[in-house]
Amino acid sequence: MQTADATQLDAEECWSLLRTTDLGRLALMSDGSPDIVPLNYLVGDGVLYFRSAPGDKLAALGVDPAVAFEADGIYSRQRWSVVIRGTAHRVNSDSEIESSGVMELASYLSGDKWNYIRIQPLSVTGRRFRRSPRREPQAVVSAASIG
Repeated sequence: MQTADATQLDAEECWSLLRTTDLGRLALMSDGSPDIVPLNYLVGDGVLYFRSAPGDKLAALGVDPAVAFEADGIYSRQRWSVVIRGTAHRVNSDSEIESSGVMELASYLSGDKWNYIRIQPLSVTGRRFRRSPRREPQAVVSAASIG
């Protein structure tokens, strides 16, 4: 679907754009509430991989592996956004860990991240839209200025 402002992307273009960046946001359920966490990732063979240290994110994925992942950026002077909906699974196969390259995935945060996770997509959607001119931020109105 295409409008004057946005173009829907096919899956091939979505995967191609995901390869142009390495930072996205993972949406998951944690203790009954939605949560979003930034993470480094890589793509390969129609799946998305990331590393994780032990903690809340990994525990939440063990309880409910349903996730959404979003990454965005600017390419050819247009903005884009790609969303993957799927399930997160721990990768236990040494051969998959090695062939995917996830073991060497650089992280912005230090720490031991020896848990390798694969997001198996149920859907991959994306869109490209015009980059709007930058607008000046609107003034913040406080209660003191109203009263």
